[in-house]
Amino acid sequence: MKKSEQLQSNAVKNINIDQKLVEEGIDQLSSEIRVLENWLEELKASDDGDSEILAAKKSYHDMLRSRREMLSALNKHAKEGVQQSKS
Repeated sequence: MKKSEQLQSNAVKNINIDQKLVEEGIDQLSSEIRVLENWLEELKASDDGDSEILAAKKSYHDMLRSRREMLSALNKHAKEGVQQSKS
């Protein structure tokens, strides 16, 4: 195998690994988002006057927002990766 063919083969392997990691990240974040949404739904029925409940709601909302931002970035990265691999 020529050196240029080997480099191209390694590049394809790296893209496949990178794409696999992105897909796993998307799955993980999607799962975490569902869990946080469920927890927030359960907290809706709780006493809003309880400071621990309020703190938990704020924390879960912050985590949810953060994970949605990360998921959006990963989806964008995955879309760009697919377009680059077609080039």
